[in-house]
Amino acid sequence: MSDSTPTPALSPLALLRQLEWRVRHAVESVLSGEYRSTFRGRGMEFDQVVRYEFGDDVRDIDWNVTARLGEPYRKKFVEEREVTLLVVLEDSPSLQFGSGEFSKREALMELAGLVMMLGAVNRDRVGFVYVSPTGYQFHEPVRGRGPILHAAATLLAQPTPSLEASAELASPVAEIPWRLLSRAAPKHSVLLWLSDFPPRPMPDGWAVLQRRYQTMGFRVEDPWERELPTGEPFAAYDAISGKLVTIEGNSAERDAHRVWREQRETLWRALFPDTMSRLVVGTDENRLDALVQFFHARMKSGARS
Repeated sequence: MSDSTPTPALSPLALLRQLEWRVRHAVESVLSGEYRSTFRGRGMEFDQVVRYEFGDDVRDIDWNVTARLGEPYRKKFVEEREVTLLVVLEDSPSLQFGSGEFSKREALMELAGLVMMLGAVNRDRVGFVYVSPTGYQFHEPVRGRGPILHAAATLLAQPTPSLEASAELASPVAEIPWRLLSRAAPKHSVLLWLSDFPPRPMPDGWAVLQRRYQTMGFRVEDPWERELPTGEPFAAYDAISGKLVTIEGNSAERDAHRVWREQRETLWRALFPDTMSRLVVGTDENRLDALVQFFHARMKSGARS
């Protein structure tokens, strides 16, 4: 894969066309069907029970019918002919942090654009819900390169939340419209939640969505989140509190950082218990390469199970 990464200065449409070219190359030369297989799987809707034949998936065997008739029978499923992908991007002030070339927000936006272009290349329906500290915007799932490109451009063109306004709000992260999400796409659709996933209580509506959709979570991480920088003390702006703080690198700060990481990881694993349903990408990593590795891992996991 190429190590080149689109520059954040590009317009949304220019960025998306560049992402689309990279995605098409990945689908044709690298992914080779992993995207469709990992989402569609064996199909979702039950059709009928048929006699088991050599080579059929043993996971589909209907043991009740097999025991009753004395020979193996399996469940047959209706093959899914298209996937509906619903992207939920949760914007927050903390995403505006970046210790390197890219902020977490820029990396997360690119990751969202890549996934939406992947859906367009694979002829799926793609929609999004954008959530910011001031509210949300819902774009119904659409089909076709042009409509999906327009939807993705609309998402990537969302203005960066004001840090001053965000600091004045009671909560820097707006409430996700869970009731809307529960009916925003057909059953068995793919719901991809992109967020900073700060430590917070488990959302009340999440269990319902897990039963209705195939849920996945994507998160970006700055190198300083993984390990606090060492060296001389320095001042940093805390977008959550709206204050300037001094990072001294002492043991108390490192203990607090460790506790914060543990709390975030606990919620992260609770939201997405299956390791193949969650992806963490560093702001210093190639986002498309990370997606390719993610789908390869999902495909291998499905084959082993």
